[in-house]
Amino acid sequence: MAVQTAATSTDSAAANSATANSGSVDLGPAAALSCRECGHRVPLGPVFACEECFGPLEIAYDFSAYDTEELRRRIESGPANIWRYAPLLPVPADVAGKPNLNPGWTKLVQADNLARELGVTGGLYVKDDSGNPTHSFKDRVVAQALEAARAFGFTTLSCSSTGNLAGAVGAAAARAGFRSCVFIPHDLEQGKVVMAAVYGGDLVGIQGNYDDVNRFCSELIGDPAGEGWGFVNVNLRPYYAEGSKTLAYEICEQLGWRLPDQIVVPIASGSQLTKIDKGLQELIKLGLVEDRPYKIFGAQAEGCSPVSTAYKDGHDVVRPQKPDTIAKSLAIGNPADGPYVLDIARRTGGAVEDVDDAEIVDAIRLLARTEGIFAETAGGVTVGVTRKLIKNGLLDPEKTTVVLNTGDGLKTLDAVAGTGLTATIRPSLDAFREAGLA
Repeated sequence: MAVQTAATSTDSAAANSATANSGSVDLGPAAALSCRECGHRVPLGPVFACEECFGPLEIAYDFSAYDTEELRRRIESGPANIWRYAPLLPVPADVAGKPNLNPGWTKLVQADNLARELGVTGGLYVKDDSGNPTHSFKDRVVAQALEAARAFGFTTLSCSSTGNLAGAVGAAAARAGFRSCVFIPHDLEQGKVVMAAVYGGDLVGIQGNYDDVNRFCSELIGDPAGEGWGFVNVNLRPYYAEGSKTLAYEICEQLGWRLPDQIVVPIASGSQLTKIDKGLQELIKLGLVEDRPYKIFGAQAEGCSPVSTAYKDGHDVVRPQKPDTIAKSLAIGNPADGPYVLDIARRTGGAVEDVDDAEIVDAIRLLARTEGIFAETAGGVTVGVTRKLIKNGLLDPEKTTVVLNTGDGLKTLDAVAGTGLTATIRPSLDAFREAGLA
């Protein structure tokens, strides 16, 4: 059985060469790269676009030899990180023994307090990926890309990033002994800049937004200066993107090998949402979960909502937008996987919605106040959109719902900068009472 995923759509001639023979690499069950649009197959290698139609390449697998119950036992006896799912990922069987940050197996929080606030009676959960090594879900995708970089003989790990990915690449490269050089928009939140820089690699600010950064990286891949560089979200993207599947795997396993009825996912490039759907479909095909309907909802910030706009207008084409939002980790105005997100939302009966900056901040505070989870702005987007979907009758409050928080609020402190002391008092009981705190 071959299973496929989405990647970016860019000229494959720009893909960097690798020193290793791609035909002999050990990437576990990964069998080939397959074009999502035309189905053309090529051997595993650091390429990301189809030479026939320029469509996105994705990993095709051979899972045909797996026995369901044996696979389930193997997963459950595996390490408490994403490598418990190594049999379903493009990684060698001994991946858990290699120097890696070993992300994943983060908490699925039963959010009863938040459920009461939102009127959810069917069970509400927050998948809190702020518990990863660099405090965002990006550690999952970078861990995958790092193993591909090893296999293809790259020596420098790089990326274009809205912040979280830069930190994840820097940390993973440091752990694995790679050089890192990452590129970010020049005006990112200071917390993300510091976190990306502290690992000792090169951090380069590009004058412009994320789409400008991404275009520059595509040029660098095709230049001799980029020889030996693995760009995790460009020439290694087919492998990198598979890391998001592990969110789906973990959610279902943590629910007792059960599909959620509804899941709300933030949209930046859109890849995370498409890979979560892919992961759910794989679990169904492998017999690890019961095949039943589920809905996937996409969440965007109003100031960068090209996919939400296309969904509401009934369009299949996603028109680029210039980002203007506090949710900078989602500020990708031309999302590569946008059309696939539309397909999935419509196929599953979900939707794509957006919230403005004020709603994002209010949702961050709501999640912190009710569940003790301090989310970054992307988490505010998912919680805010969940509340809006319930209000508009699009999300069923009587169904089991999972909301993703993909990062730590300490990275986006500016969003809640007005939050501070309740009172300043003299060190006396009288002052305490006078302040109305007794």
